[in-house]
Formats: sequence, C-alpha cells, structure tokens
Amino acid sequence: MKKKKERRGIHLLAELANVSIGTVDRALHGRDGIRESTRQRILQIARQIGYTPNLAARALSVAKASARIGVCMPREIHFFYDQLWSGVLDEARSLAQLGIQFEYRPVRTLGEDDTKAFKDLLRTGVNGIIVAAGNPKGLSPLIDDAEEEGIRVVCVSTDAPESHRSSIVSVDPWLNGCLAGELMGKSVPPKAKVAVVAGMLTAMDHRKKTEGFSDAFPQHCPGGEIIGIIEGHEDEDESFQKTFELLGRAPSLAGLYVNTVNCLPVCRALGARGLAGKVRLIATDLFAEMAPYFQKGTISASIYQQPYRQGQIAVRLMADHLMSKASFPPTVHLSPGVVMSSNLQLFREMKLAPVTLTDSVFQRPALAHD
Repeated sequence: MKKKKERRGIHLLAELANVSIGTVDRALHGRDGIRESTRQRILQIARQIGYTPNLAARALSVAKASARIGVCMPREIHFFYDQLWSGVLDEARSLAQLGIQFEYRPVRTLGEDDTKAFKDLLRTGVNGIIVAAGNPKGLSPLIDDAEEEGIRVVCVSTDAPESHRSSIVSVDPWLNGCLAGELMGKSVPPKAKVAVVAGMLTAMDHRKKTEGFSDAFPQHCPGGEIIGIIEGHEDEDESFQKTFELLGRAPSLAGLYVNTVNCLPVCRALGARGLAGKVRLIATDLFAEMAPYFQKGTISASIYQQPYRQGQIAVRLMADHLMSKASFPPTVHLSPGVVMSSNLQLFREMKLAPVTLTDSVFQRPALAHD
C-alpha cells in the first residue's frame, strides 16, 4: 500500500510541476542532472502537498539490483587525495542501503601502478570504475576495453581524454592554471620572471594547468617571462632539490606557481634560500600543514579544487547510472576557488581532523599488494 501511495505521489508531483517522473526522482533524492531552480520548484510543491518519499521502501526495492563499483586513486594521506577519498567513502556509506558494493584499489602515488590496479578491479567483476588517471597513456586502452564490455569508467581529478571513458569530474585544469596566472600577473611587477613547479607533465591535469598559467600570466604582467617549468614527480626530495637549484640559478625570481598539491618542499626550498615571503608563491589546494605557511606569508594564495565534492559527484554519477540507467554528462567541471590567509578557516580541511583511511581502505587484506 505504501509503495502504491508513493507511486501516486510521484506521479502527482510530476503532473503539478509539469516534468517527468525521472526529474522528480532526481529532485527528491538530491541527484545531479537537473537545474537547481527546477529542483527547488519541485521541492516546494512537495512541501505544499505534504509529500515525503518512502526512502526505506525505495531502498529495499532497489537493493535487489545490487551493483559493484571499483575505485582506483592515490593513497596520499593529509593532502589532496585524503579529501577526495573522504568524498568517495562518505557517498559509499550512504549507498550501502541500496545494495551497492565498493572495491578499493588505492595506488601509492599518482600514475604509479594504476594500470595494474585497474586490471585487478576488472578481474573482480565490477560494473563500473572510478579512476584518477595519472597514467593516461597506459590506462586509455584498458578504459576502452572496459567500456566495450559495458563496464563504465569515470575519471576523477585528472583525465584520460583520448579514451572512451564515460565522464570526467574535475576542476577544469586549464581554467585552474589561468586563474593562477592572472593572480600571479597582478601581484608581481612588470617584466617579472616566474617559474612553474609541476608534478608530472604526462598527467593531463598538470599539463593543462601549466598551459593555462602560461597563457594567462603574460596577459596580466606586461613583459613578464616564465623562465622555467620543472617536474617534481610528486617526490618531496626531488621537488625540494629542483626548486632549491632553480632559486640558486635565478635569484631575482619574482614568483612560483606550484600546480600540484606537493607544495611543502617548495616552501622549504624558499626558506632555505632565505626567500620565504619574498618570492610570490601560488599553490594548489589545501591541507592543514599549509596553514603556517599562509600565516607566515610564504604562500600568497592557493587554487582550491573542491576534492571532497569531486569524490562525491564521481560516485553519484556512477551509482545513478548503474541503478537507474541515468546518462553520464561528458564532463563535470567544478569552479576553482581562491584560498588566502583571510578566508583560510572557511575551508573544511581547516575544520576537520585528518582523515583516517587505513582501517576502511588501505589495510584490507585484498589490498595487501598495493
């Protein structure tokens, strides 16, 4: 009887709002794929007629059609990826009542052994895979094979654009770099010399950020010059040493843009050269260990990429498709934000205790090979 009542209520809502039943379902359950104005209009009508969905009955009926989602992302703790994992894991917990199961295959760092982890997920029989594509060249043929077999793939944070993946969830990396380039160009004098510290230019995310910065900086700094682009390969020692050497070769350097989350060794290199606070440093993303460098003026600003939200959305897209055959948007690009010392405390990374993932993900027996 409750199920019939809910069905009638959904049809009534669809009729009153002049939308499809699928649109009503998305509005009621907070799914993407509809305009926010439409969602609010449907929710207002639902309140007016006193309608509330029977979520328990819905969960029990959907649970019969369980699905399995594989996740392959770097396991770096206390940096960008802990927030990405947190968004994924929170959504996974909320989907447990719907019968959706998750298989986790974290890799040590971006681009390391992700092809092996991806193949391992395929062997487990998952229906979809969420992957941070640090090695797009190696992953693209695997992604294409998976898609041909009906296993949907959503890239998150960094893309494999040459593949036939179903969707990408990220901050537009070129726009990210443009924003950093404009900030830098407006905060250093004309004809200033600056440099870029990237993770690895083989990763599409890092390469596009570098291109965006290179396009925007000269537009906002007359006569400005980018004198170097170095790759730290997400290795702290390598990033420190290369930055330290660069600062020695170019003592008049006015600015550094770090387009990877691995900014701490760059901060230390500036300190070792006595240049902290003298060279304008624009970083990427946010984690608790960055706070002292903001407060001391070593970091001028950071481009925030909403990692928690990226993780959430990637899981929701995959779950919506597997459970209700919702179509994938080709891209979901979130807007980057700017973090400065004045708004530092507004961000979740500053409010929450460090995320602990070891029990839930990294120490599972099935992951011992990672």
